[in-house]
Formats: sequence, structure tokens, C-alpha cells
Amino acid sequence: MDTGSLLEIWMTPAAAAPMRRAPSARLVPGIGLEGDRYALGGGTWAQYPDLEKQLTLIDRDDVAAVGAEVGGPFTTADTRRNLVTTGVDLPALVGRWFAVGDALLFGMKRCPPCTHLERLTGLRLVKAMVHRGGINAAVFGGGLVTAGAVVRPVPDEEAAQRGAPTGADRPVPRIVPG
Repeated sequence: MDTGSLLEIWMTPAAAAPMRRAPSARLVPGIGLEGDRYALGGGTWAQYPDLEKQLTLIDRDDVAAVGAEVGGPFTTADTRRNLVTTGVDLPALVGRWFAVGDALLFGMKRCPPCTHLERLTGLRLVKAMVHRGGINAAVFGGGLVTAGAVVRPVPDEEAAQRGAPTGADRPVPRIVPG
């Protein structure tokens, strides 16, 4: 699997509040993106399991394709995902360890679109984003991430050396239809 890069970092302190772009941010193990709504205990999907709501990632090209399909202005901020990447197959990271810069993450599930996103943008996004909604990830090894950071798969052996849980304690991804 090829490596990619982190292009943009987005967060907001409250559910449905406008997203703001940051040049860098801290990923906190077991929490997510420092200062983001889910790390602060809020967010529209706060009731989701902890490992599934810590961080979201989406591919820049998928965002552009969705915008073209729905025929309206649709930006990376509109997706309400935290990290915008390029050059890496995000769905292939579900069930795998990967790194963004020095931070160690685990792909928990695909991040399907929702009608909440349609309400916020006024665009018909559910069908267009069904296979292009990005992924949810859990943070196991924190660190500062900046735009331009490398996004790469991490072999199980390397993840274990970095303190990731193995065996029966290894995270279990959730397969979302679609």
C-alpha cells in the first residue's frame, strides 16, 4: 500500500458549529484531536463507541468527486472530517494500524454520510458520499500532526513495538455496509 500525505486539519469545539482549519494539532491517545468536539465530549455522534469517534479522515479527491456529482460547492470543511489526505487508500486502512506523522492510529470503520451533513450543507450528499465518506480512526499513539505529514500503513510488528494492543486486546473494526 502506498503512502500519502496529510493536506488539511479541521476541528470545531461544538456540534454543528463551523469547522476551522488548523496548521497543526495534537492527537491524544484514547481521546482524539485535541480541541475537537468529540475530544471535548460533545459532537452529534457522541453516543458512538469511544474508538469510533476519536478521529475522521477523508480523501481530497473524493471530496472533489462528491462536489462534482452533487453540482454544488462542496469543500473539505463541509465534510466535517478532521483530516484531509491524498495518495492513500483510506478504506484499505480499516482494520489496520497506520501512522499520520508520528501518531499511531487504527482504522475502526468506514465513515458513511448522514442526513445531518445534508441539513448543515443543504446538499443531497448521502448517495454521492456512500463510498467516499472517509474513515473513523482511534488514536493509540499521540503526537503533533502538521499539514504535509506522511500517512502510511504500519505493520503489526511495528505497532506492537510502539505499544499498540495485540492479541485479544487488539481493536476490532466495525464493518459498515456500503
